[in-house]
Amino acid sequence: MKKIVFTILTVLFITINLPAYADQEAKEILKAVVKIRSIIPKEAHSAGTLGTEREGNGVVIDSNGHILTIGYLIIEAESIEVTPPEGKPVSATFVGYDHATGFGLLKTEAPLNVKPMKMGQSSKVKEGEPVLIAGFGGEDAVQAARVISRKEFTGYWEYLLEEALYTAPAFVNYGGSALIDRNGLLVGIGSLFSQVVIPGFGTIPCNISVPIDLLPPILNDLITKGRPQKAPRPWLGINAEEGQGRVFITRVTPGGPAEKGGLKPGDLVLTVKGREMSGLTDFYRKIWALGNAGVEVPLAILQGIQIREITIRSSDRYQFLTLKPQKVL
Repeated sequence: MKKIVFTILTVLFITINLPAYADQEAKEILKAVVKIRSIIPKEAHSAGTLGTEREGNGVVIDSNGHILTIGYLIIEAESIEVTPPEGKPVSATFVGYDHATGFGLLKTEAPLNVKPMKMGQSSKVKEGEPVLIAGFGGEDAVQAARVISRKEFTGYWEYLLEEALYTAPAFVNYGGSALIDRNGLLVGIGSLFSQVVIPGFGTIPCNISVPIDLLPPILNDLITKGRPQKAPRPWLGINAEEGQGRVFITRVTPGGPAEKGGLKPGDLVLTVKGREMSGLTDFYRKIWALGNAGVEVPLAILQGIQIREITIRSSDRYQFLTLKPQKVL
């Protein structure tokens, strides 16, 4: 079975015009995908929603031991373990996290004996193009897919990607997986399992990857500072859903700004600073347009049968989380 899968992989490399990759070259590319396992203390803010034991993938991106992954695998971790394709697990350290993109960065104590995966340009990957999605495990953990859409993705946790990469068929081990283009270059990091509507076909399961083009502008900051140095967006500490253009609060983070301001699960948000919204994406944009983290956010809400005016002083999400960037580079 292993041989059949890898033969398919090699054929796919050829059919999508990868530059004459032989089996060995294909294997070398896939060696850059490693396994990540992290332990999070039970008192961490993210433990209740993301769990205390997390496992997924990461991609070696340089010769210094830096590994790119999706941030939810490593935020607030007290210990991180990385397993290369060949060799025993090694300890790694949290380096940085960017809430706006979702990227997370870690570093092994000693550089792995792995050739880093080269980065491509996600902007050049068009809808309909074939790609590979690779998780840890070499040729047995690779799946052929296509980019079925490039569009906004709005997450219920105050998250928005302007042009996410949607791929199908869905890949099971998507967290931190490598999205690889026809040239064997890294063009995205796997983030989510979702669904997308294809006109004339219906709803199909898919994955959402964070475009790699979002990394270069913040990479140096992640390595040296642990986070991007641009002013942070205002954060309320909510989960929200959209229904018929309306925004409903489904959860408030304990101890977060929304809870302190009186927002409750079940509340219907009517306006932001007197302005109505057309949905969840518009809700976020109206909040972020008010200023940087710390700005006051005036909301009109329907709470039960009463309309209330409340003002929430937003916060910096990074200060709320327990993030411990590595100090020695």
